[in-house]
Amino acid sequence: MSGWQTLFYKEVLRFWKVSFQTIAAPVLTSVLYMLIFGHVLEDHVKVYDQVPYTSFLLPGLMMMAVLQNAFANSSSSLIQSKIMGNLVFVLLAPLSHWSWFVAYVGSSIVRGLAVGAGVFLITGWMVHIEFVHPLWILAFAFMGAAMLGALGVIAGLWAEKFDQMAAFQNFIIMPMTFLSGVFYSIHSLPAFWQRLSHFNPFFYMIDGFRYGFFGQSDVSPWTSLSVVGTALLVVSGIALHLLRTGYKIRG
Repeated sequence: MSGWQTLFYKEVLRFWKVSFQTIAAPVLTSVLYMLIFGHVLEDHVKVYDQVPYTSFLLPGLMMMAVLQNAFANSSSSLIQSKIMGNLVFVLLAPLSHWSWFVAYVGSSIVRGLAVGAGVFLITGWMVHIEFVHPLWILAFAFMGAAMLGALGVIAGLWAEKFDQMAAFQNFIIMPMTFLSGVFYSIHSLPAFWQRLSHFNPFFYMIDGFRYGFFGQSDVSPWTSLSVVGTALLVVSGIALHLLRTGYKIRG
């Protein structure tokens, strides 16, 4: 195997060996969200015509799981390697910054999609779900996982201790995820919060992903695709620049 393939295999094996923690646990969390919110709000919330609330909720939970776990994979791997001191063994290998990027982001995509698929397999039987535009589903799932994997690389390079990583996740990733329309349509919000939601790229990921299931969305899927694609390019460019310059990992 080439250098990037070896590093990619190492990163996939790293999370797969503790799959009970990295895959089963987040799937269980999403199942609990489905059971609790679905039971409480099923008869009280209606978003789209002919779409029950639990059916509306499932794609949001799937995408939320994809995004959070893609970010967690690359960020946790880098910060653990930096603190434990074993990142030096990767630095000694003749790997380009592209090899690092493809390996860390690629493994994050694998983990994110694995968790998202797990959420669907466990909860999909609970609701009536359709696949109106499957290519949109795949496109937004892949791009969302790639963007959060690249963002995880940035966070992992920036953070020097676990407290900083926790702050990044708790004050940036979690709020942007929960305020992106996972549990609601932004049209149910006051005008100010609707406008504010349009500045959140996570909203476009989830809205475009949901469009693939129902053929309905809060904004045009092409708008969502352009926003997510632009955000992916920007975040990936920053991550590649930091890897190329050896930000906080090379003396």
